[in-house]
Amino acid sequence: MSEVFFTDLKSNDEESVLSKLKRLVKLAGIEKIDFKDKFVAIKIHFGEPGNMAFIRAQYARVIVDLVLENGGKAFLTDSNTLYVGGRKNALDHLESAYRNGFVPYVTGCHVLIADGLRGTDEKLVFVDGEYVKNAKIGKAIADADIIISMNHFKGHELTGTGGALKNLGMGSGSRAGKMEMHSLGKPSVYVKKCVGCGKCAGVCAHNAITIDAKKASINHENCVGCGRCLAICPMDAIMADFNQANDVLNKKIAEYAKAVVVGKEHFHINFVVDVSPACDCHACNDIPIVSDVGIFASFDPVAIDVASAEAVNQQAIIPGSVLEKKHKVGEDYFDSVSKGTNWRVCTDYSSKIGLGKSVYKLIKM
Repeated sequence: MSEVFFTDLKSNDEESVLSKLKRLVKLAGIEKIDFKDKFVAIKIHFGEPGNMAFIRAQYARVIVDLVLENGGKAFLTDSNTLYVGGRKNALDHLESAYRNGFVPYVTGCHVLIADGLRGTDEKLVFVDGEYVKNAKIGKAIADADIIISMNHFKGHELTGTGGALKNLGMGSGSRAGKMEMHSLGKPSVYVKKCVGCGKCAGVCAHNAITIDAKKASINHENCVGCGRCLAICPMDAIMADFNQANDVLNKKIAEYAKAVVVGKEHFHINFVVDVSPACDCHACNDIPIVSDVGIFASFDPVAIDVASAEAVNQQAIIPGSVLEKKHKVGEDYFDSVSKGTNWRVCTDYSSKIGLGKSVYKLIKM
């Protein structure tokens, strides 16, 4: 049974929420980690421009300061997105992070985009999973000595919930890694956007791409799913086919999460606040489905996600929210919000492959 530590968000003049966060992670044992002269990747979602539900940069500063106080070398990190938006390459991603407050003056450390300029800087990590043999992990994350995940816990339209496991697994994958998780691993051309420039064909090492009548096409028999064409296209005309079943997607995320932390010390913090019904990858966020719950901390990424989800399910539903409109008596809140999803597939499978435990002891601060 794993230990999960919890604090609510009540504060006063003697102790702020930021002070409570520091006390919480210390109580959970974060200082048992030997940070001395180690590179510490703090995996966080910087928020898509327009979204306001992401974790505030001031929370990150608390963890950065603690790492530095213990002799570590901290950096905030995330990998580029698979889809078009404000975080699809390192320059746009950095700009989005800065606009959302993740600048060194606030956080106390630098931001590194883990998979580089175009999302192609990756390291293959052998996991020999049922679905993934070699996970494609953003190199800065793969090269780090220690992993700390800071996670906004919320709903998700494909996986049911987004917490530590999804932030670690999906969030650490390179663009090709994300494509492997989201699809059968082969991209396709959106013909209306394609201008036939040929850049995709130029970077394909497997002769999978041809240009005909100023339109590209991809031969999936030759394609190996490396994602280089997706990264190079100036028109965003090459996209992953989001055709993976949700349960398989959850299991792939679990295998990728295992690849991120295997052989490393790791620690996880879930912020169950602004519990929006969908991912922070959207350029907007709907009203929360429940009131703010608090902050959880644990060495176990599985236990912390189960504890967070179960805590949300114990809250009153906010009137006017998506959950109020969709919920049926006795139904899991996240199942109600995103029909056809089951977040427990990810946590149960993660437990099965040795990533953590679904059974936990909740210790309130």
